[in-house]
Amino acid sequence: MIKAMYTAAAGMNAQQTEVDVIANNLANVSTNGFKRSQTNFEDLLYVTMRQPGTTSGTGTGLAGLQVGSGSRLVSTSKIFTPGTLIETARDTDLAITGDGFFEVSGSNSERIFTRDGHFHRDANGSLVNSAGQKLQPEITIPQEATNLRIDADGTVAYTVNGTETEAGKINLVRFVNPAGLVSVGQNGYRITSNSGEPTTVLPGTEGSGELQQGVLERSNVDVATELIQLIIAQRAYEVNSKAIATSDEMLGTVNNMVR
Repeated sequence: MIKAMYTAAAGMNAQQTEVDVIANNLANVSTNGFKRSQTNFEDLLYVTMRQPGTTSGTGTGLAGLQVGSGSRLVSTSKIFTPGTLIETARDTDLAITGDGFFEVSGSNSERIFTRDGHFHRDANGSLVNSAGQKLQPEITIPQEATNLRIDADGTVAYTVNGTETEAGKINLVRFVNPAGLVSVGQNGYRITSNSGEPTTVLPGTEGSGELQQGVLERSNVDVATELIQLIIAQRAYEVNSKAIATSDEMLGTVNNMVR
């Protein structure tokens, strides 16, 4: 019965962390380019009271007897399914139709990758995101430029005094295992040994997806799904707490018998 308490407590801890992950998903339901996290659980150490196949006195093989020690949350995985695309009519807003990422320059020139295509021009005309991180390779557009055009293949062009000038090309980045990226906040990700090294590609090639101007990708969080998971986690937490209460009642009964 004491073991049952620890086992149920492990289950409560796991479900509490599950609720934390769901809460973060729901909190970012309106975040541009956000990808929901999925929780992954594993069972804990088993106490083997009888090995499977043990022979009884009659020579009959017996089934094993094992009692588990609960569960724990072993990892969270980012799910990179596409989010809903919405039109914004802003000429510096971009959405990716495939599995590519934008690369921006973080602090100390750190490479940061993002699906958030909400860019704007800074004081020097460079395309930057909401955190002030510059799009890589750097694209500079003069303040007097008009008719900014960003094609599906990443070509950036603008017009000054009636003359169209090409500002460069926006590249995308792909990963062998994007789920291995680590979130760093501000809608950004950093590479890990599990994600593999980034591969720079042109939009529209190798499954990276084309660019859409004047469009943003919203979060891929489905509120209904998250609420269902929240209910399941809440009920699992409650039944684990009930197991602790039941174990306590049983211990109380034994204690009364001893008296």
